[in-house]
Amino acid sequence: MTLLAALGVLSSAGAAYPEKPIRFIIPSAAGGSPDVLMRILAQQLSTQLGVAIVIENKPGASFVIGTMDIVRAAPDGYTLGYGNIVSLAINRSLLASVPYDVEKDLTLISNCVRVFNLLAVNKNLPVTTVQELIEYARKNPGKLVMASGGNGTTGHLGGELFKAMTGTYILHVPYRGSPQAINDLIAGEVNLMFDNLSSITPHVKAGRVRGLGVSGPRRSPVFPELPAIGEIVPGYETVAWGGVMGPANLPRDVVARLNAEIKKALASAAVQARYKELDTEIDGGSPEEFLALSKRETVKWAEVVKRAGAKVD
Repeated sequence: MTLLAALGVLSSAGAAYPEKPIRFIIPSAAGGSPDVLMRILAQQLSTQLGVAIVIENKPGASFVIGTMDIVRAAPDGYTLGYGNIVSLAINRSLLASVPYDVEKDLTLISNCVRVFNLLAVNKNLPVTTVQELIEYARKNPGKLVMASGGNGTTGHLGGELFKAMTGTYILHVPYRGSPQAINDLIAGEVNLMFDNLSSITPHVKAGRVRGLGVSGPRRSPVFPELPAIGEIVPGYETVAWGGVMGPANLPRDVVARLNAEIKKALASAAVQARYKELDTEIDGGSPEEFLALSKRETVKWAEVVKRAGAKVD
């Protein structure tokens, strides 16, 4: 490549980037945990970059619909999106066919957050602890209904893992995002669900649903009175994660700029304060670390899916 051509590539790909609004695709419903967390980050990034970041929610098909929009986008840095434990790890073993290859069709930019789930029940269900729920489910096999934000989410598979480890039979009903599932949990249409702390916490604090335990390796500072489920079911743990990605072949300088800006945004007082309120841990690693996380979690969740017998055609 000539010097003139190289300078042209640099100018078009990175020197002026970004010079127009950035489209940001979230492959899940508005109001759910990914939506809430990424809107907080996008607002800070927009301030830093000096351009609007326009959120588009594209839920459905276990994050596949929105992810494919990212895959098909031009690799110019003006279409980014959210990639997480579902789209980048779980789907490979859960779905009969995945229409994208994480390593070939996407550019992972930075993992941003780690989130624990909370096990919540309808407040009229006659249980107040994890152990009471287990005993009730064992005495009433197939009578309890567990909602989730969708097939393949950590709410779904975290519930399947819970059922497998406790020897209980609970019917699973997937929704198109957690907001509708939470509404039905409040209304008593379903009995329980595992959902990200960042989206269900307000409903627990308001007394609309009852929290029983958290899915992480330790108790949550937001609910110190609630046990980690692993205290009652040894070995149980589910941690969700997610970050920013784009289509394949994003220019290296664009990736480097975005990674640096994401780290800066995650370190900002505004984002840290909001994430702390939502009991969300901050990551902010390199593209290489994000890809390595995807690979590790693919192996881990393949084992969980096999153990739970979960499958989505």
